[in-house]
Amino acid sequence: QVQLVESGGGLVQAGGSLRVSCAASGRSLSSYTVGWFRQAPGKEREFVGTISRSDSSTYYADSVKGRFTISRDNAKNAVYLQMNSLKPEDTAVYCCAAGRTYYTATSIYDYNYWGQGTQVTVSS
Repeated sequence: QVQLVESGGGLVQAGGSLRVSCAASGRSLSSYTVGWFRQAPGKEREFVGTISRSDSSTYYADSVKGRFTISRDNAKNAVYLQMNSLKPEDTAVYCCAAGRTYYTATSIYDYNYWGQGTQVTVSS
């Protein structure tokens, strides 16, 4: 079992930056592909990006490519989502998820473990 806890969300103005963290316990996160997803009110959960378990390759949704960066720190058993040039449409609850899957996996069904999420609000 892997327990995931997100932190670092908050309120930021458009154009600003924020970094959210995903801390794991129970097992080493280095054994899993980690994905980030977001869900805005009234909308379905949306894929944001992933980082592989092997060589830390990353894969992003077109909507965040060039603005968001995912990284991992195996010593801290954590994964990070750095968000730059934030837009109001990035407002959502951001969740991390872990699974033994390919790093290009974009479906929520590819991931077995989920955090509760952290709220990110971007004001215009």
